[in-house]
Amino acid sequence: MAETHHPAVQSIALIGYGAMGGHVYRALAGTPGLRFSHVVVPAEYVVQTRARLGDQVAVVSDASQIDPLPDFALECAGHEAVQTVVPALLSRGVDVIIASVGALSKAGLIESLQAAAQQGSAQLTLIPGAVAGIDALAAARVQGLDSVEYTGRKAPVGWLGTPAEQRLDLRSLSAPAVFFEGTAREAAALYPKNANVAAMVGLAGIGMDKTRVTLIADPGVTRNTHQVVARGAFGELDIRVAGETLPDNPKTSMLAALSIVRAVLNRVAPVVI
Repeated sequence: MAETHHPAVQSIALIGYGAMGGHVYRALAGTPGLRFSHVVVPAEYVVQTRARLGDQVAVVSDASQIDPLPDFALECAGHEAVQTVVPALLSRGVDVIIASVGALSKAGLIESLQAAAQQGSAQLTLIPGAVAGIDALAAARVQGLDSVEYTGRKAPVGWLGTPAEQRLDLRSLSAPAVFFEGTAREAAALYPKNANVAAMVGLAGIGMDKTRVTLIADPGVTRNTHQVVARGAFGELDIRVAGETLPDNPKTSMLAALSIVRAVLNRVAPVVI
């Protein structure tokens, strides 16, 4: 009789337990072959996070407190974590999947993360997030791209707490209004919690400084809408996604959280798509 093979359970450190981190945790909890070993949150949230999660996972405030090291880590915490926690884990040999791709708009950061990954023989994975077609865009880049344009459209409430408030009266807007036109790098830096998609499109395609971005506040939409148009030797790509937001955070698309879930499941699945 052939021996039955039972793959080892992979341990995960989750960085951040806000709207996205919580959604990812709940979606993956109990998945065969996976186990959350640590959750990393700011010191002021440790007690309440422990109260919510109980003793099934270690809640810590610093990556140096993660012991033993997990098989891989998920970043759902924001730009600061990408600059501090992520390189520390990569250099220690831990693979990391990041959601806050917009952080890579900061000059030199992607190079320092690459160096940390090489030092630890680890791998950094950027998730597509709320947009579709990243696989096709990255494939098209191999043969050469002429132009890539990204348009982000959200209800005005989705832009509250961002520089858009200085450009528009978001609470009384009665018609669609463009409040930003520029590069993907500029968009990701100015709107870090809203424009991770712009950075992902830039990195996958023609580059963050050549990717043109338009951001729109539109009282006529109820879903976060992302459109990518690319042209090159491959032909033309035109993809539009109108995504629901997470119930407790109108700035975050549900598809972005599900994109992380998919990336994690691909690490243990016998067939990867």
